[in-house]
Amino acid sequence: MRRNNRKNPIMSTVDFCQSALRDHISPPQQGSVKTRIIKAARKLGWSPSRTRDVWYADPRVSISAEELREIEETAGIRYGREEARELDAAIGRATALLVEMQAHSPRTLAHALIEAARILAGSGA
Repeated sequence: MRRNNRKNPIMSTVDFCQSALRDHISPPQQGSVKTRIIKAARKLGWSPSRTRDVWYADPRVSISAEELREIEETAGIRYGREEARELDAAIGRATALLVEMQAHSPRTLAHALIEAARILAGSGA
């Protein structure tokens, strides 16, 4: 996997696709790396050279939206930006509830704590 800049630890699309190829579409149990790349290429309908470039996260590679959807569907996983948006929305709701807490209502505090617990449970933290 490519090393991300320490200031920007967000997984790139190419890193996500590389991880999906290696871990989900063609996991290590399927044999050698060469065999796994060929199997992944067949599953995705890509050329072996295109699959190899993504497998090794070639810096010249860019992933189209269609290719990303193919990988998501084949691997059965979603790219993290969608989940991040959902978490941001949940955090926004929890923040709004905490702001309402300034009215010193124990009921509002309970709702805010329940929402915070849901966020933590959903994020796997």
